[in-house]
Amino acid sequence: MKTRLGCLSNKSDSYPDFTEFLPPAQDRATRCRKLSKDEVVLWADSFDVLLSNKCGLAAFQAFLKTEFSDENIEFWMACEEYKKIKTPAKLMTKINKIYNEFIDVKAPREVNIDFRTREVMRQSLAEPTPSSLNEVQARVHSLMEKDSYPRFLHSKIYQDLLDMQYTHCHRNSV
Repeated sequence: MKTRLGCLSNKSDSYPDFTEFLPPAQDRATRCRKLSKDEVVLWADSFDVLLSNKCGLAAFQAFLKTEFSDENIEFWMACEEYKKIKTPAKLMTKINKIYNEFIDVKAPREVNIDFRTREVMRQSLAEPTPSSLNEVQARVHSLMEKDSYPRFLHSKIYQDLLDMQYTHCHRNSV
């Protein structure tokens, strides 16, 4: 029985190498080539600093995959894309797709939100605006900030990035 349940305990700190969760190496190298230790350290200053940094977002997303809760960051990113849409027809299509994937109680990647927020979101499907997802996005953001973000800062993924940057900076200064 222990061996069967062992796969469920694969939390982030038990992964010796988190890179399997990140994009292919060539994509990472291109996107994160200029990542500095100072940048990685800044991610600990605020959750929004982490999310605004491409490499920080990728690392946080990789961490959430190890925690089996990446639907939260995927939803948050879908909301960011949604806000950029200008035409009503595209807003309607995108909000319905987001609702069916993340909000509906039968959604395959349902995010954890309260009934009232879910209901407000459902009602906004009739006449979506670029701000229709703001409340639910804020709830998910708050959940990640209070719950996942502190765990990320203590995770092996973040600590390894700090160590890699520290080692890289030391090699350059020698």
